Amino acid sequence: MIDIEAAGKILERARQAAVEYYELTGKPLGITGEIGEYLAASIFDLELAGARAPGYDAADRAGRKIQIKARSFPADKKLNGQRLGSIRFKHQWDCVMLVLLDERFEPRAIFEADRESLEAALAMPGSKARNERGALSVSRFRSIGKQVWSAEWPKEAQR
Repeated sequence: MIDIEAAGKILERARQAAVEYYELTGKPLGITGEIGEYLAASIFDLELAGARAPGYDAADRAGRKIQIKARSFPADKKLNGQRLGSIRFKHQWDCVMLVLLDERFEPRAIFEADRESLEAALAMPGSKARNERGALSVSRFRSIGKQVWSAEWPKEAQR
């Protein structure tokens, strides 16, 4: 079991470094996924899985296995066109949570979609990215899932 409080202290230092690095270089540092997992676990009281747990990142008190995806968006950018990482069905999991972060890696919204809905969406004919790589756009994920948590989100980013 991962000590969420200790992980949070480390990730806060990493978040600050990532923000400074982005401000200096305009490039992301690559910690969005870890911050998203931590925030989802903190907000929903999830137990984070160990490294490389097959198919899931956390579990809730009911035993649901949850994949966690995260995307960071500057306030002046739209969510359209952004894609999630691959969603694979090889291993057992129950749902996917998508954590949307602002440019300072602060949480703005969390969406959740169940396995059956995602399988149906990814099986639809059409896009090679969707069908072969298991990649959905952020906007498609939002339309399939439901919003389960929210902070204030800039209106221009919601389009």
